[in-house]
Amino acid sequence: MRKFCSLLIIASAFFFLSPKSNSAQQLNGSRAKGQVMRPGSSVEHPGDAGVNAHTHLRMLVPSTGQFGNATLLTATGQPPFLGVFFETPASIACIYHLVKNPKPGCNPDETTEPPTGGGGAIALIDAFDDPTAAADLATFSTQFGLPAANLTVVFSNGKPAVDPSGGAEIETSLDIEWAHAMAPKAKLFLVEAPSLRLGDLFNAILVGANLVAANGGGEVSMSFGSGEFPQENQLDNVFFNTPGVVYVASSGDAPGVQYPSASPNVVSAGGATVSRDSTTGRFLLENTWQDGGGGPSQVELRPSFQNEVRQIVGAARGTPDISFDANPNTGVWVFDTNPVFGQGWFVLGGTSVAAPSLAGIINAAGSFRASSQLENHQIYNHLFDRDALRDIIFGNCGINIGDFALPGYDFCTGVGTSQTYEGK
Repeated sequence: MRKFCSLLIIASAFFFLSPKSNSAQQLNGSRAKGQVMRPGSSVEHPGDAGVNAHTHLRMLVPSTGQFGNATLLTATGQPPFLGVFFETPASIACIYHLVKNPKPGCNPDETTEPPTGGGGAIALIDAFDDPTAAADLATFSTQFGLPAANLTVVFSNGKPAVDPSGGAEIETSLDIEWAHAMAPKAKLFLVEAPSLRLGDLFNAILVGANLVAANGGGEVSMSFGSGEFPQENQLDNVFFNTPGVVYVASSGDAPGVQYPSASPNVVSAGGATVSRDSTTGRFLLENTWQDGGGGPSQVELRPSFQNEVRQIVGAARGTPDISFDANPNTGVWVFDTNPVFGQGWFVLGGTSVAAPSLAGIINAAGSFRASSQLENHQIYNHLFDRDALRDIIFGNCGINIGDFALPGYDFCTGVGTSQTYEGK
């Protein structure tokens, strides 16, 4: 823990003390190499399982200390800095074929058409208060040519304090910005819990699910998790069973299984890696993210929607179900005003990216299924359907890196990643 705190202090000093970059040209053509770090909210401590959750968030801290502030607003859908090839709403829409005419290569510097769909509502469940959430979302939307978001902030049990680690605030910006990026016409409800204690988060989930159900149905996104615990299956039908709501939870940023991702009443959102040509920015392929969470649950039994993959999962519920780019080295742009890391553009990864983004894709698909079980049945019914899913067959993951990408389903990326809205 002492070592982590030292790294956090060093990283914080980079953000505050390094010369601010107001010109994209300072990053053009650079590899933007840096250190991948976890904020305090993403550190799991002994004894947390069944008591406290942690966010599934990783940050790419460049060698320059920061990517820069928001002085370069182009409103053209391009990234705030050129030549580094991190993902934008338009480049992700291109890779996953969420727009009608994907641009060859899906270069983030050249691809400017973001998704346009969505409806109903998406509730983002986050801990602590983010006082600049709406303003940061507006900056993000302007940068990437998205319409203004319909965002309502709700306190599940009184106005929370600000997270002193800064992690929960940047998590909140990630959640609302990428849910909006994938489903810009959906209503967004940011439901803020007082803390990362599971009791506080479960109460916020109930609040968020009721809001979604009352606003035409949709999704609840949960970018957090806890290690598994014996009582978890007693909670499945209590907290993840509101009619008209699909629950999406990140699968974790380390080998093994997390809850609530392991619940059969949840769509488990895993992580993948987008590979690009480092010179041209051209999309090459997707492969596994070695740090992505997944595997057979130690508590939950195999649900019926996984019967077709029983040879992989056995008698247990397997995670993840479906994946999204989550490698911080191939991460997504997020704008945040942060009490620890300052104001500016961040490149983020972790399956915290996957949960809100997949919630947005499922929302924009427009089916609005009555439950997560039905949504998962639809996803697994399209196994091997290349018009609906990209089957990831390169890479490995898991404890001792003992799991491998396989045709069909595997513990690294589930059924793969989205390929159009079909089958969602």
